[in-house]
Amino acid sequence: MAEIIFRSRMDAKRFYDHLLEGSGYNPKNQDILLLEDRHIVRILESKVGIEEVKEAFYQFIVKIKRDDWFRAILQEQYYFEDLEEQQHILEIIYSVLEGQRQDLAVLIKGNGDIPDIREAVEEIFQGEVSFSFDSFLKFRLRPYLKMLESYVEISIDEYKMEQEYQMFIQTLRDFLASRDSRMDTLYLLFDEEITFFDEKFNEIKRGELVRMIDRKLLFNHPVYVDSASIAPLLSIAPKSIFLYTKNSEEPLVRTIKNIFEERVTIKSYKGLRQAKEWIHQENNANENGA
Repeated sequence: MAEIIFRSRMDAKRFYDHLLEGSGYNPKNQDILLLEDRHIVRILESKVGIEEVKEAFYQFIVKIKRDDWFRAILQEQYYFEDLEEQQHILEIIYSVLEGQRQDLAVLIKGNGDIPDIREAVEEIFQGEVSFSFDSFLKFRLRPYLKMLESYVEISIDEYKMEQEYQMFIQTLRDFLASRDSRMDTLYLLFDEEITFFDEKFNEIKRGELVRMIDRKLLFNHPVYVDSASIAPLLSIAPKSIFLYTKNSEEPLVRTIKNIFEERVTIKSYKGLRQAKEWIHQENNANENGA
């Protein structure tokens, strides 16, 4: 027989439901009991295998309770009360846990090594089992709970940076909306540096780009606005931008796309020569026709 004592009635009920769902047993068989008045889940070994119980307990910790602990850390330590904000931060946390954000994973204290929860579960389920869930957390899972705090900490920092970035993007969109276009079409080549081309695919030299920059833009946003790319683009405010790049996920490419939205068309770097030849042919044809 195994008996797990919970301090919280809700935790007892959730583990009971989770165990029933995972084992597929009918609660009327009385193999798994919920003693609600004492917050105890009791499992009889006649039909329910101890391995099933251990696996259900492990999954209860890493799937159900982990989310509770993340939310508790957010609310109690960092005072994030808003559920929508909590959800945004949780999405960042789980992207790190699932290996999608290696840039953040390297910032986790202790390199993000996850304590061996299965080993702790194996140890607690030895012989006649009767234990307190909260004592198990306190004495066996303390390193795990500390690790969760590290995930929350770096995810909050990332969330704040994302919020600042979105505010920055919106500010520049507002600036763009207030400007008249100085050029219908602009071509950008992303290589080791950014090269600007006008509508006839003539290169716009650096000095000319500098002269085009609206000084109010640099004065109002000196930290965020790149004078080599974003500032001239916003100052010219072209109706269409054709951007040739080898990597469409490059941060600056994504920033330009986010600011100019439907005005931007991303093109393959390999298509640059063909586009240049076509435009030069069109220009020659127009000049000859004139």
